Order: sequence, then C-alpha cells, then structure tokens
Amino acid sequence: MALRAALGCGRWLARALAAPGAARVPPPLPAAASVLLPVGPRPLRPAARFAGTAGPGPGPEGPPRRVVVVRITSPFAWLRTRFYYLLIRLYFDQEFSIEEFTRGAKQAFSVVSKLLSQRKLDLLDELVSAEVLQVLKEKISLLPDNHRDALAADIDAIMYTTEGDVRIYYDDDGRKFVSILMCFWYLNGANLPEQLPGEAKVFQIVFGDESTKEKRHLLTANYEFQREFTEGAKPDWTITRIEHPRLLE
Repeated sequence: MALRAALGCGRWLARALAAPGAARVPPPLPAAASVLLPVGPRPLRPAARFAGTAGPGPGPEGPPRRVVVVRITSPFAWLRTRFYYLLIRLYFDQEFSIEEFTRGAKQAFSVVSKLLSQRKLDLLDELVSAEVLQVLKEKISLLPDNHRDALAADIDAIMYTTEGDVRIYYDDDGRKFVSILMCFWYLNGANLPEQLPGEAKVFQIVFGDESTKEKRHLLTANYEFQREFTEGAKPDWTITRIEHPRLLE
C-alpha cells in the first residue's frame, strides 16, 4: 500500500500500499453509491477500543509510561465498512486485506507527514494527487514553525488508526475507483499553545515528574487513499485528501 520518503523509498511504499492481487474486470455491479461511514473499528469486541504505547519511565528503574486512547465503536458502522470491503474483494481485488492496507497507510502517513513538516514537497509528486499537492504548497509556506513541526508523525508515535469514509464509484468515463479515508491519532512534542485557533482544545500528555516532565500533544489527521481499478490502470494508491485539523487549515 503506498508512499515514499524519497524518490526510491516512494516506489517501495507505493508497491506496499498496492493491494497484493491484480485488479480484474468486474461483473456488473449494483449501483454503488458513496457512503459516509461513522468512524469506528471492530465491534464484535467490547464497545471500547484501546490502543497504547509503552516506554521507559523517568529513570532507568522508573515505571514504564503508557498512553491509552479509547474510542467508542459502532457495530453498525463496522458491518457497513466490512460489507464494502467484501464488495472490493468480489468485484475489484480478491486478495484485498484491510489489515494489510492499514499497515501500509500508517507507513504512508508517517512518511508524508514528515515530508510536509520538512517542506520537501517535491518528493510527494508520486504520492499525493496534483490537486492536493498544489493546495499544500500554498498552505505550508504560510505555516508558523511550531505548526509545521506538529505535522510530523513518527510511526511509533501513532497511537490509534481507524477507517472512516469508504467509497466505491464510477466517473463519467466509466472508470472505477475505490477510496478509503483513514483517521490517525498521534503524539507530537511540538511547542503548541494549549488553545489553538477556533477554541479547540489540544490534549496534552505529560511524562515524568516535575523535574523531568515531557509534554506531548495528542493530535489527529485524516488522509484519504484512492486507487483506480479500471483495467490497465496502475495498481497504486494515491493520497487525495490531507487534513491536520487546526494545524493545516
């Protein structure tokens, strides 16, 4: 499933984000409409989903530190997303796996967010759609340094990942597309104010005691991945939407 930190790395990630099976010409498909799906992971477990990370405490023998993110799930949303994944396997790619896709999407998110933070937008040509890239170039140039630093997400700092909107659709030329919106929660140590523009509260996590405390923000980002499944199209996923709420407006 798809994306790169440099020209060479990008091609490797593109192959990683691409589904393992080849796209095939689908039989007639009932009119598939775009569906806005409430965010939510697997529901056949308790209604709350937990994700966390552990690391060393303040000292070599201090207690480990842990961050836990809790999301309330929706069984109905889970069933709807799985139905669409079934349609993808039946009509587009029989080897599609949301687990493999999610792993690739996390890698792609980490790589692209770091490149945005470093203003290396010239390395995003094969990863992000031309329309989105043009908008990003205008926005990144206006960002203050602390907001730009806050865009970067280390792969180990991603606390939670889930699917959002899933769409299967055809354009006016009969080309077939699948898009999946992924939502990420990640920790970042940028020097951000407690209150960002728009009166939105930024969650802060403090590690250690008063003398060694480390403050990090729990931030969110939404990245949409799109792939064309028309016969003969490249089996690559492209990012067609990037949102870092209250940071990259």
